Amino acid sequence: MNAPNLHLNAFIGGAVVPLETVPDPVFAAGMMGDGVAIEPSERVLRAPCPGRVVQVHASRHACVIEADGGARVLLHIGLDTVLMQGEGFVAHVQPGYEVAAGQPLIEFDPAAIRRHGKTALTVLAVENSDVHAIAWRSVARQVAAGDALLELAAAPGSAQAAAATAADEEVADGWATVRHAGGLHARPSATVAKALKPFAARVAILSRGRQCNARSATGLMGLSIGEGEEVLIHAQGADAGDALEAVIAALETPSQASHAAPAQPHGTPAPTPAPTPAGPVAAPPVVTGGQLAGVVASPGLALGPVAHFAHGLGDICEAGEGVVLERRALKAALYAVTCDIETAVADARARGLVDRAEIFAAHQVLAEDPDLLEQALAAIEAGSSAAFAWRATLQARAAALQASGSALLVERASDLQDIERQVLRKLAGDGAATSVLPPGAVVLADDLAPSDFTALERAKVAAIVTARGGPTSHVAILARAQGIPMLVALGPGLSQLVDGQLVIVDAEHGRLGLCPDVEQVALAQCEVARRASLRTQALAQAEGPAVTLDGVRIEVAANVANAADAAQAVALGAEAVGLLRTELLFLERADAPSVAEQRADYQAVVDAMQGRTVIVRTLDVGADKSLPYIAMPAEENPALGLRGVRLSLAREPLLSDQFSAILAVQPSSAVRIMLPMVVDAQEIRQARALLDGLAARAGIATRVPLGVMIETPAAAVLADQLAEEADFFSIGTNDLTQYTLCMDRGNPALAARLDGLHPAVLRLIAQTVAGAARHGRWVGVCGALASDRLAVPLLVGFGITELSASPAVLPEIKAVVRRLDAALCRTVAARALQLDAAYEIRALVRISWPWLEP
Repeated sequence: MNAPNLHLNAFIGGAVVPLETVPDPVFAAGMMGDGVAIEPSERVLRAPCPGRVVQVHASRHACVIEADGGARVLLHIGLDTVLMQGEGFVAHVQPGYEVAAGQPLIEFDPAAIRRHGKTALTVLAVENSDVHAIAWRSVARQVAAGDALLELAAAPGSAQAAAATAADEEVADGWATVRHAGGLHARPSATVAKALKPFAARVAILSRGRQCNARSATGLMGLSIGEGEEVLIHAQGADAGDALEAVIAALETPSQASHAAPAQPHGTPAPTPAPTPAGPVAAPPVVTGGQLAGVVASPGLALGPVAHFAHGLGDICEAGEGVVLERRALKAALYAVTCDIETAVADARARGLVDRAEIFAAHQVLAEDPDLLEQALAAIEAGSSAAFAWRATLQARAAALQASGSALLVERASDLQDIERQVLRKLAGDGAATSVLPPGAVVLADDLAPSDFTALERAKVAAIVTARGGPTSHVAILARAQGIPMLVALGPGLSQLVDGQLVIVDAEHGRLGLCPDVEQVALAQCEVARRASLRTQALAQAEGPAVTLDGVRIEVAANVANAADAAQAVALGAEAVGLLRTELLFLERADAPSVAEQRADYQAVVDAMQGRTVIVRTLDVGADKSLPYIAMPAEENPALGLRGVRLSLAREPLLSDQFSAILAVQPSSAVRIMLPMVVDAQEIRQARALLDGLAARAGIATRVPLGVMIETPAAAVLADQLAEEADFFSIGTNDLTQYTLCMDRGNPALAARLDGLHPAVLRLIAQTVAGAARHGRWVGVCGALASDRLAVPLLVGFGITELSASPAVLPEIKAVVRRLDAALCRTVAARALQLDAAYEIRALVRISWPWLEP
């Protein structure tokens, strides 16, 4: 009598995905057995049927249930999630547990999976589906946990052939070392099982006193064999020797690192990988052993010895040596620090390092803060030393910022701590020696301040790693500008590393590799050299145009703030200035710049560009960057307040002066004007009326091109209306992303989720291009996405014709464009708009253009 069929219920709620469309060849090819996948909308994996838990993987991302009748059901959360080493997974069962249908098995954190760049797509595979075949499948596209999903029945002709007699059997034993990153997880285990398909021999793998059938992928996973472990293989049968060799080869041949691609909607085919143009394919992550995880603050890859950074301030005496002496000492120290900062600001401006100049200028304001000085002097009057009084004053102010609940203010507290240390160094004199850093070191610190960065840059450090801090900190900004890889927020474990210890900084995947072996070191060295070679090649070809393989021309322009930036941009192949920031001219001064002063600055940029077009963005400030000569009340949320074009129209004389200065630049044909933070057509009409009136008074008959930045969802949605008034669009993806996702881009806790490739942002970009096209307007991108290699193909696919980025990355962006096929870009971009998560979209791009990985 046949056993009754086994009903398998939905193991989690979500969208049903056919197994053959899962973007992993092991599962899609049925190597783990027949089954189905679900893109989860929940975070709890449940038992699809009654049975006994026979395995829970050491990384807690997978388990196996054996049902009555012998069906073995693998449940696997995500793709390549074994590399997360259990982070974000909580198992509620153990091997041997009897479970009922619907009982919770594993709870997981989708955010943790996204942080690691993985997909949470969850797979059910019947390991022995050759015996227990799927007889019925639900046709539902969406299911809730517990809904009927599959029905298993005994497969016809499934009885196994009788084993050969012992006299005819061959026996073979051998040893192998597992070379797969992460050990024997799902993919390598399935590879071993697949390798045995041509052979009849029975093969067992033995490790640490346990063994399993080598044909059982889930059994191999249950052994929890790690990378580098040695295992014994025992084969028995007519072709045992051949089977043994096949298993050894499967165990010792590392599988290629995979990138989880997005699951396709039910019934749609899996994405077809694009043909890879000639050229090297990027290497997989080189950090695979012991590691610490952090947040990428500045991308890159580096290898070097650890060097801890210490400020070395020593002990501070609380009691002063007299009020007069201590007051004099504090004021002298503050004066010396202020002079140092003024020198740093002037040096940064002379070198065209605008971000650095702005950061140091902000520090100068802190050093001259009268309230801080008054509180410190009061403490001196009470008997404290200058050093003790200054430290207590600034620590109290920093503590207030840290308790504010604002992530941005918490990060700004580090600026106060920097000023504190600078003044204390001056007070300590020769006793405040800082660390001596060897060239090529990976610098470790609890946190770093902008004043520390000069010493790091001078020492030519290979990378920076901090226990605290965030990706929006001032040091992170400086590191990105100089191309120094940087990881932040690695936690207290960083202090356990010793000076001289060799580490690998993978600031692409957020990993710090500890004690790498010889193979990993060699791989890292090769990858660093490969990237340097690619940069050299791109620089050599920087002067040429950026034209796709099928003839689509993309203008590659630069974001600049002054003439020095513009000169650098020309040297690196800039075809235009896509964004001239004018804010620096207005900040850190007591009165507004005159028309003549502004005109001279803008003219210098146009001259440096040697006839190339320059787009000048009008003043973009708000209450967060207040100007002392403009009355601006404090705002609870400056990002949503009086800023950008709203401020300019509300303070019309300011805008009139700026328009007049721009109109005076020669040749006038080289200049365009762009308005920031536009939300409707009325703002453009008001600005256009003012501009045309000033042009008429200046005797300029030619219409001056006036464009707008698309930084708000409102502007993107109304793009067709704005295009009636504006001459061009430039999408500011930084603000567009934060406004669309309602996430403060200054909040480090949200950094991992604030992704410009979020489908909502991409749909707004596509909508902007479509709206502009109705009136024949071109669209560029001047935000961070224009510098993102993985974003460039999608932007080209949406119809973006100008990419404006930091000068340093222009050669690389041009090199990327030249290897793209615009037709394929359009196809993949359309597909990306149907996905529902940024990490899925990035995975789609990686599959379509594998060479895009840095």
